[in-house]
Amino acid sequence: MEDLSNYRRSYEKSELLESNIPEDPINLFHRWFHEVEDLGGDNEVNAMTVSTFGLDGFPKARVVLLKKYTEEGFVFYTNYNSEKGKAIEQNPNVCLSFFWHTAERQVIIKGITEKTSDMVSDNYFDSRPDGSKLGAIVSNQSEVIPSREFLEHNLKELEAAYDKKEILRPKHWGGYLVRPVVVEFWQGRANRLHDRIRYSVQNDYSWKIERLAP
Repeated sequence: MEDLSNYRRSYEKSELLESNIPEDPINLFHRWFHEVEDLGGDNEVNAMTVSTFGLDGFPKARVVLLKKYTEEGFVFYTNYNSEKGKAIEQNPNVCLSFFWHTAERQVIIKGITEKTSDMVSDNYFDSRPDGSKLGAIVSNQSEVIPSREFLEHNLKELEAAYDKKEILRPKHWGGYLVRPVVVEFWQGRANRLHDRIRYSVQNDYSWKIERLAP
């Protein structure tokens, strides 16, 4: 047993005020993303947690990489036959979250997921290194396998089969676009009186902005 009740730090690096935020959460996300990127350090700025409702009824969260964001939403890529892919097919409502500890910031996004077009998925797949392309093909993501050696053996066979051949995107692998309906920005503040600003999309596609108690 280990008591962690004395693990504390004071958050005092910044503030989040209504007088200094845009009307659109994507613009604020863009500002924060690049401010965190400029801080450097060990941040993998585009690492985000994707939470879904599993087929077993349990929620599950895992870290993936954000590959694009626009005014439409947030894009990541995965195996459609994976556990997360099957969960999204059953229930497209997901939650994305970013925690940027160097900036003492968090962003939580509730959104509705849809597959990107074949063209978008093809273009991104074509941009990947060959090793990553083959990895997407050889891995039956989330399935039970007998050993690491089994996976590496299959990869070697695949490398031989694709020697000097074009590697095309498999149809079971591609992108998801998460269209946000609620975006919450959290900025750490002293004495646990953190700033929380929530954007909620309205019927006319404008955004309602509200402050939440910390």
